[in-house]
Amino acid sequence: MMPAMRSIVGTIVDPLADRIFPARLTWADGRIVSIESVGEAEVVGKPFLMPGFVDAHVHVESSMVPPVEFARIASLHGTIAAVSDPHEIANVLGIGGVDFMLREAAETPFRFCFGAPSCVPATGFETSGAALGPVEVGELLQRPDIGYLAEVMNYPGVISGDADLAEKIRLAKHLGKPVDGHCPGLRGVDLATYVAAGISTDHECSTLDEAIEKLERGMKILIRQGSAARNFDALVPLLSEHSAMSMFCSDDKHPDALVAGHIDLLVARAVGAGCDLLSTLRVACVNPVLHYGLPCGLLRVGDPADFLVVEDLKSFSVRETWIAGQRVARDGESLLPRYPSRHPNQFCPRHVREEEFRIQQSGRMIRVIEVDDGEIVTRAGQVSMEALSDPEVDVLKLCVVNRYREARPAMAFVANIGLRRGAIASTVAHDCHNIVAVGRTDAEISRAVNALMESRGGCVVVDGDRIELLPLPIAGLMSSAPVQAVAESYARLTQAARGMGSSLEAPFMTLSFLALLVIPELKLSDRGLFDGRVFQFVPVFGEF
Repeated sequence: MMPAMRSIVGTIVDPLADRIFPARLTWADGRIVSIESVGEAEVVGKPFLMPGFVDAHVHVESSMVPPVEFARIASLHGTIAAVSDPHEIANVLGIGGVDFMLREAAETPFRFCFGAPSCVPATGFETSGAALGPVEVGELLQRPDIGYLAEVMNYPGVISGDADLAEKIRLAKHLGKPVDGHCPGLRGVDLATYVAAGISTDHECSTLDEAIEKLERGMKILIRQGSAARNFDALVPLLSEHSAMSMFCSDDKHPDALVAGHIDLLVARAVGAGCDLLSTLRVACVNPVLHYGLPCGLLRVGDPADFLVVEDLKSFSVRETWIAGQRVARDGESLLPRYPSRHPNQFCPRHVREEEFRIQQSGRMIRVIEVDDGEIVTRAGQVSMEALSDPEVDVLKLCVVNRYREARPAMAFVANIGLRRGAIASTVAHDCHNIVAVGRTDAEISRAVNALMESRGGCVVVDGDRIELLPLPIAGLMSSAPVQAVAESYARLTQAARGMGSSLEAPFMTLSFLALLVIPELKLSDRGLFDGRVFQFVPVFGEF
């Protein structure tokens, strides 16, 4: 029996062939069988047809839902594929965590391209739930469902010739799989060494000059707009001359932000800012497919029937999303079924006493982690001990508590969080996902940490005696609830944090990156305060 034919008439927007034309698109058995030009009169009042969007770098775990639920919401916004680094769950569960993501992703037609995590843990200065050496990474890279070596975050290790990192990169290159980069602020000779190792992309640029230098070295630049790091405005000028070497990504997008929009928002912003339409769509739809060898259709005869039906070429409002000839979203409603997820986890719960959060003063001056809204790069500051007694000085106590074994909390100070009362805490704490907490009093910090110990993971707000919790039973990172419900709960926590004084757009996302040592300048691991510029621990107190 011949497969059933289906067709749609509209104006095709083809960024690969660099043309826009009226046509009838016909497909059968999940693949395009013909694209026939029609007269202009036939498409009057008809929609635009275009390739689907691709997120070129994301950690699905940051959406706080597993792959099937991520696919259901992302496809509403026209995203048909995501290049995903599962190092968040790998830091908790090792290869078992990667297997969980792959099994879940196999339950949806959405096209996930998972990488082999290269840095689990990210450094040797923190405690994770697992470690992936060259043997484990090599096993993953040989799998057909692993598409690339995920971001090589330990750039000092690459520059210094770390043997394990070099072997992981060698294995990926031998198998012909791309190697993703992560090198915030890296310039000059060190950048040249890093690129020469075979690393092909970077998503950590925060300035145009930095991005252009990396482009000149041959790197492809991923323009990131996530929940914490938002670099779109600084980097969108790349589209005028460097669109062939650019892609869009979200990196980390929390559920409330994902419900609001995805790559579609970046395309609309770029075109609204005057960027060329077809160049922008090459960045959003084509370049990731070609770079990572994704099995996505690009509106060619013989391709998978992957395409979007959009209202216009300004808002890019998505009427329908099609993947392999299957309509997966229509008019803001997901047509993909939900899937019951398992709840793998690793946690060593204990009660943490309030007195464990006291800091023994040993100097007049205090090193302070200074955060900026919209950035995950921090600055190293300092204040006097006397300044802490001033309620107008926005410096709070920060702690990281080991979730994998019993250990004393690591303590430091952070500026610009803005809380005037209460505490917030989370087990989403990149990349080892210990418990990170910040607050005004030791009592409230203790209550927040113990709430997460009892729930085996989540995000929590403590305001006096009031506790509000979003449980994340999957590895302390994700919930199996519908994404809209998770987004609503997360939004309530965000509003509660703002009600306690925080002016940050995404206070929990900002908090989650205060433990990521490979992002300079100062960060806090479960083992102590860490200076990413010199890649070593530094004291909290002293004369600096």
